[in-house]
Amino acid sequence: MMIEPPIDELTEKADGNKYKLCRVLSKRAKTLELTIPDELEASDRKSISIAAQQLMDGEIVCQDEKAEEE
Repeated sequence: MMIEPPIDELTEKADGNKYKLCRVLSKRAKTLELTIPDELEASDRKSISIAAQQLMDGEIVCQDEKAEEE
């Protein structure tokens, strides 16, 4: 179970939209799995946990779907 960062704070980063939060974190986690698989295997952290921390730290941001398509 993920405790840090708190899910409520993550949801705020996604404009209160849990679907948007799930979509952004899963996309980022998949990207991490493709780009740094060796580091993930050596680490005790999962890709989704790293993605969540990156969102909290402001390293990634939630954007509207329409903005991503343009």
